[in-house]
Amino acid sequence: MKLLIIRHGDPDYVNDTLTEVGHKEADLLAKFFAEKEIDKIYVSPLGRAKKTAEYTCKIKGIDATVCDWLQEFPARIYRPDEQEKDVPWDWRPADWTTVEEFFSLEKWATVPTMTEGKVSEIYSHVIEEFDKLLASLGYVREGNLYRVTKANEDTIAFFCHFGLECVLLSRLLNISPMLLWHGTCAAPTSVTVLNSEERQKGIAYFRMAEFGSVAHLRAHGEEPSFSARFCEIYDRMDQRHD
Repeated sequence: MKLLIIRHGDPDYVNDTLTEVGHKEADLLAKFFAEKEIDKIYVSPLGRAKKTAEYTCKIKGIDATVCDWLQEFPARIYRPDEQEKDVPWDWRPADWTTVEEFFSLEKWATVPTMTEGKVSEIYSHVIEEFDKLLASLGYVREGNLYRVTKANEDTIAFFCHFGLECVLLSRLLNISPMLLWHGTCAAPTSVTVLNSEERQKGIAYFRMAEFGSVAHLRAHGEEPSFSARFCEIYDRMDQRHD
């Protein structure tokens, strides 16, 4: 089975929709998918993800299934020296890299600011719903692997959000989400591809073949949107700072 995890197009966060650029990105993505196999589409309930998915759903003739748990990861926590709660993936490197627990899949959610924000409970809800869906498609989670009850070569697409994508990858790859939130950056409409590998009969693992591909944009000379990145050098004041 192949999984496609797709971030929404360039966002208009205020109105929870897409910018003009975002609509163009979503259109190019749909055209890229036109001749490619997609069997099922699942989408976040948030407007920016649903708008992105609409283009592909139309060109593929597929009705998307809306899943509440695919919304942007809703946990909010206090960063060091901050007075307001923020998303877990916007910590400064000088802060989060000093916390040894963040590097551990078993311990990352035990850090006090995480427990205070009930991050573990929210994370558990998302991965439980994800596991249920994968089980319904023939891949049942057992420990760190998947028992195959219905081997298939279907392609399943998820239209969601960067923070949420990292949670799904954390589950599939058995990696602390903090490492994914801070060590990766998925551009708007980027596509991450994972394939199941059943090297032993009935036992599968999902392996990431591509992360954050923007081939559909590059093919048309379009640069990916800067959204989700921070300034490449501090003196670039036209780019995002804290």
